[in-house]
Amino acid sequence: MTLTLSSLDWLHLLGHFLSLSLLAIGGAITTAPDMHRYLVEQQHWLTDSQFTSSIALSQAAPGPNLLFIALLGWNVGINASGGLAAGASAWPLGFMGAAIAMLGILLPSTTLTFVAARWAHNNRELLSVRAFKAGMSPIVIALLASTGWILSSKLGSAAESWRLWLLTAVVTLLVWRTRIHLLWLLAAGGLLGALGWV
Repeated sequence: MTLTLSSLDWLHLLGHFLSLSLLAIGGAITTAPDMHRYLVEQQHWLTDSQFTSSIALSQAAPGPNLLFIALLGWNVGINASGGLAAGASAWPLGFMGAAIAMLGILLPSTTLTFVAARWAHNNRELLSVRAFKAGMSPIVIALLASTGWILSSKLGSAAESWRLWLLTAVVTLLVWRTRIHLLWLLAAGGLLGALGWV
């Protein structure tokens, strides 16, 4: 994929991630549906495959899952420089895209979290604080379910991708009914993918 991005487009990317940062209740992954809408469906800066691969790679890698945002920005930059065919000359725009995306997603939420967490800790016994925390739980669950739907809907029909759907069902049961560490499940999924079984 090759894009032509102006300075205004980069500012829009920064502005979009700045606004999403303030909506990232429950973590940045909960804003993935809107990132998909903006980057893939509206702007056409990423393909579906690049979007889902960025999330899958960051979830499988050690470290914070926030890294998928850097990968999304990286892929936008790589696409803006002519795609992977441009080789190492595409890296500067890739790094710039990653930096813009990370700056946008981190700056507002980090600042707000620092200020709000101190205030909430000092006022944790107030009914309004406890009600706010309790009320946010279903919202976070709904946002996570939405993210799961966006990612799984790209798998195709159950008949076409029955192995992936079966693996998803098995992993869901294992997470729900056992205490197997998620890293083991991620490693097993990666191994099955590397072997071409899913």
